[in-house]
Amino acid sequence: MVWAFLSLVKAVIKTKVDTPAKNICVLGSTGSIGESTLDVLARHKDRFDVFAVTANTQIDKLLDICLVHQPRYAVVGQLADAAQLQQRLADNGLVTEVLSGVSGLVDVSEHADVDAVMAAIVGGAGLLPTMAAAKSGKKVLLANKESLVMAGRLFMDAIKASGASVLPIDSEHNAIFQCLPANYVEGMSECGIEKILLTGSGGPFREWELSELEGVTPSQACAHPNWSMGQKISVDSATMMNKGLELIEACWLFDITPDDIEVVVHSQSVIHSMVQYSDGSTLAQMGNPDMRTPIAYGLSWPQRMDAGVERLNLFDVARLDFVESDEKRFPCLALAKQAFNMGGTAAAVLNAANEVSVEAFLQERIPFTAIAQINERVLVSLPIVDVDSLDVVIAADAEARAFTQQVLKDYAL
Repeated sequence: MVWAFLSLVKAVIKTKVDTPAKNICVLGSTGSIGESTLDVLARHKDRFDVFAVTANTQIDKLLDICLVHQPRYAVVGQLADAAQLQQRLADNGLVTEVLSGVSGLVDVSEHADVDAVMAAIVGGAGLLPTMAAAKSGKKVLLANKESLVMAGRLFMDAIKASGASVLPIDSEHNAIFQCLPANYVEGMSECGIEKILLTGSGGPFREWELSELEGVTPSQACAHPNWSMGQKISVDSATMMNKGLELIEACWLFDITPDDIEVVVHSQSVIHSMVQYSDGSTLAQMGNPDMRTPIAYGLSWPQRMDAGVERLNLFDVARLDFVESDEKRFPCLALAKQAFNMGGTAAAVLNAANEVSVEAFLQERIPFTAIAQINERVLVSLPIVDVDSLDVVIAADAEARAFTQQVLKDYAL
């Protein structure tokens, strides 16, 4: 929604210099985005304090993070793990307080002393704490695309009502944001923008024969050629569902429709996205495929700061390739467009179905090609209702997950 960017632009006009957030809450600290965020923060200890870190089950990893960054709070998924971690922290002389569950995530996200929240929990599990950050007026560094996919209107309304700001951390949306004019708040046409070009690598199977995809293994699907990511997002990249979710996210962030976006397969992942203008110009944001770049930009915007990223060497890149996205090869991309256009709970239903089907594939319970088939079946089978509260979204998510578990049986290996 354009309003979020209006609030950011007004802040720059008023102050001229961005005042960096001091206390940072990192949701999803043990994931790839969380680790990259902590790396960037460690490079700028004079500007940022790690206020809170979270993990679901990776207690050993979270302990190591606490020993290095000494946050005020740590949050884990289960109460029993919280007690164990609290004791281990005390044994190491740390006074970090350990919380647990969704309530713990919400508590640290909306804490009065928190200036910015890195929302990097993967999947629907990140919805409630990310919404809490938005409602409490934080600077939200949004890496959890599911918050917008599942509850886009509610999220953007919360940003507007609280006076919060949202900065996209996904490399593609961050690139778009960097390529937009300062007066984008007036809208696409008023700024002379014709189209958003959303790039994607195409994943590891972009050149495979369609007949070969049936036998894809989890290890093959998780072997992304350019990015180092977790298993779930790697599979989403292989199916291009990730790009579909990003398309939905872009629609909410920039107040546009799927018709305003063209998905471009760009195998090198050097250009992270582009904005096409009516005067014939196309602005692109380029860089090595390293998430520390958009993270550092989000933390320091509108200034820039060192992210520890190797500089792009165009002579090493040598060439840049672009091809049109093939929705026959990547049906999940078409499903995402369909879900956004359906409105209501459709995107939440699709996201839930995808999370369940991807997990089943990773467990080798279904073939790779069944992911898209199951997602489509769930999307067209369940009722779609208007979204006027988070309760509606959560109920639709639960219903879709339960239904998907039943549908899986028809595709079992």
